[in-house]
Amino acid sequence: MNTLFSRMLTVYRVVRQAHGVYVKPIFVGIFFLGLRAFVAVCMLLDYVFFPKLWSTKVKRPIVLVGNPRTGTTFLQRFLSDEGFGSGMELFLMLYPSLLLQTLLRPFMPILEKLSPAKHHASEAHDTSLSSVETDDVGVLFRHLDGFFLWGFFLSFAEEEMVPTVDPRVRDTSKRDFAWLDKLWRRSLILHKADRNIAKLFSLGPRMPQFLEQFPDAQILYMARDPLAVIPSTMSLLTAPLDSAFGFWSKPEAVRNQWFERMYQGLLTLLTRFHEEWTNGKIDKSRVFIVRYDRMMADFDGLMDEMCEFLGHEMTPKLRATIKQKADKQRAYKSEHKYDLSKFGLDEARVRRDCQFFYDTFLPPLESTRPPAEPEAQRPVA
Repeated sequence: MNTLFSRMLTVYRVVRQAHGVYVKPIFVGIFFLGLRAFVAVCMLLDYVFFPKLWSTKVKRPIVLVGNPRTGTTFLQRFLSDEGFGSGMELFLMLYPSLLLQTLLRPFMPILEKLSPAKHHASEAHDTSLSSVETDDVGVLFRHLDGFFLWGFFLSFAEEEMVPTVDPRVRDTSKRDFAWLDKLWRRSLILHKADRNIAKLFSLGPRMPQFLEQFPDAQILYMARDPLAVIPSTMSLLTAPLDSAFGFWSKPEAVRNQWFERMYQGLLTLLTRFHEEWTNGKIDKSRVFIVRYDRMMADFDGLMDEMCEFLGHEMTPKLRATIKQKADKQRAYKSEHKYDLSKFGLDEARVRRDCQFFYDTFLPPLESTRPPAEPEAQRPVA
């Protein structure tokens, strides 16, 4: 798993054994290698056609960290739309060269039909090539590695493959952060921005490494009730898996194994961040905790504190926009309820396993209300 080709062969083996797909992955692999080589050439040419790239530096990036389905998409897109900085669209991560983006942009309608985003159910997670997305996808597209690779492919292997993406066993932080730096610099030029707004759920287990690499980064850590996060994430992931491989028609034993592995993986993301946080390995002055329940019930108050933390001016226009959004958030009530048993879970187990997270990041608020889904985060049944 230490080379690109070994990872490609491993993915092919797993897809062949777990899903019975033999031919299509070969053509996808050829396309991936061809695109990767072409991107590399175009990224070198970027320095000729976009000389500003030589002097552009990543400064004070705003990075949202937290498990999927914690409100990260909603907040990242809101901050991007309101001028806090620039987030990266999926298009930029799939075709990261500025020169290549310029050449391909007229063909966006055609490229959308070939995009991996087509497998996502829009009710669960509205996305497209032009949507601001998680930067973890950029690492997947470049290195065919990371938690996305494990969640969508390696988690179906007969053997347990979590160690291949566990930073305590195999730490790829330097490689991944160097690539993100290249992506973020190009995003700053493309958007004519001075700050990046990234979303990286994979940073939970390797926050100290990231803060060392980007010493002026500011972290927004998203905290939401695991009883909502875990089944919602599984629902989100099974939608494209069902579209691509017929997940729900697989034998019950296969599905249950995947549920258990995914549960343990999501739990590990929470556990590792909590350990680093409580052991003093994270500079807490550089982290702002964003509680999902408060984001829904007190968005305007939360944004006042967030703007102060980020050093962003609260203009009258921004305050009006925040108030409008806050009113909408407070009024929204989700009628969707997850059946934990559908994913092989029960409430008592989740509460027991995640008690440390509740105690540290989700103590009772002075005024609480049932959590609701932000617009970009509404789940699918």
